[in-house]
Amino acid sequence: MALLSLRLSSLASSISPQEPFLVSFSSPRQVHHRRNRKLYLSQASPVFRASWEELAGVLIFSAIPFTAVKAVANSSVGEVLRRRLDDMKKDAVERSSRFKALTRKAKEASPWYGRGRPKWLGPIRFEYPQYLTGEYPGDYGFDVAGLGKDPVVFQKYFNFEILHARWAMLASLGVVVPELLDLLGIVHFVEPVWWRVGYAKLQGDTLDYLGIPGFHIAGSQGVIVIAICQALLMVGPEYARYCGIEALEPLGIYLPGDINYPGGSLFDPLGLSKDPASFEDLKVKEIKNGRLAMVAWLGFYLQAALTGKGPLQNYLDFISDPLHNNVISLLKSL
Repeated sequence: MALLSLRLSSLASSISPQEPFLVSFSSPRQVHHRRNRKLYLSQASPVFRASWEELAGVLIFSAIPFTAVKAVANSSVGEVLRRRLDDMKKDAVERSSRFKALTRKAKEASPWYGRGRPKWLGPIRFEYPQYLTGEYPGDYGFDVAGLGKDPVVFQKYFNFEILHARWAMLASLGVVVPELLDLLGIVHFVEPVWWRVGYAKLQGDTLDYLGIPGFHIAGSQGVIVIAICQALLMVGPEYARYCGIEALEPLGIYLPGDINYPGGSLFDPLGLSKDPASFEDLKVKEIKNGRLAMVAWLGFYLQAALTGKGPLQNYLDFISDPLHNNVISLLKSL
C-alpha cells in the first residue's frame, strides 16, 4: 500500500500546526506538496484529514476514560474508595464463595454439563476425547484437532472464544440494525450497509454517529485518526482484562466472578446471575448464540464479496424471487 510508504516524519515536518492536512491512498508520484502547506493526492480517497487542533481534541477525548480511571485511583478519592472496599470485601468474598458453591451444584444437576451432556454427533457412537469432561459451557465433545489436550491451553482458547463470540454478537447487531432502520425509513445513514461504511469514509464522507446530524465524535476524521481513537478507547478495557477482575479494586469495585463472568452490578446490572441454575443455562445459551454469530459473520463476508449488498437486502431479494436469487444461481453467474 502506497500509504505505508509515506514517511510520517517528513509529513509532520512539512505541515503547519495551524493548517489542515490530507493524506490518501495513491502512488507517491501523485503527491503534490502545495505552497499553502496542504498535502493532497489527486483522484484519491482521504484517509487522514484533520487539523492539528482537531486531531489533538479527538485523541484527548479518546484517552479520557483510561486517564480518568488512573487519576481517580491515585487520588484521595481513590484512597477512600479502597478503604471502603477493604471494610466490605470480607463479606463480599464469603458471599461470592457461597454462590460459586451453588453454581457448582447447579452445574452438576444441569443436563448441559458433565459426561452425560449432549454430544455433537448425537446418538451416533463415537470415541469422544476423555479430556473434554463437560466442565465448560458449550462443550459438545468436538475437538478433532486435539487443541484442548492441555488444560491450560484449553482455558485460554475458551477465554478467546467467549470474547470473540460476544464481539460477533454485538457486531451482528451493528450490521443488521442500521440497514433495517434505513430500509424502514426510520433513520437514514450516510451508508447503512456495513462493509460500505469504511469505503464511504475513504471517500471523505462525514459519518454521523447513530445517524444524528452533527453528532460526529471521530466520524468527521480520517480512517487513521478513527483507528487511533479506537485503539486508545480499548486501552483501558484490555488493560483491565489483562490484569484480571481485580484491576477495578483501586476504584473500590469488587467483582465476585471470574475473568469471563465478572458479575456484580457493573457487569450484571439486571441481576441475571442471581439464580445459579439459570446462570449456568445462560452461559450455554450465550456461547451457542455467540458461535452462531461468528458463523453468521462468515456469511456476511461472503455475501458482501459476491453480491455487494447487505444481508437484509440479500434476504429480501431471496424471498422476492428464490428461484433466481440464491447461492446456486449466483455462483453460476460468476
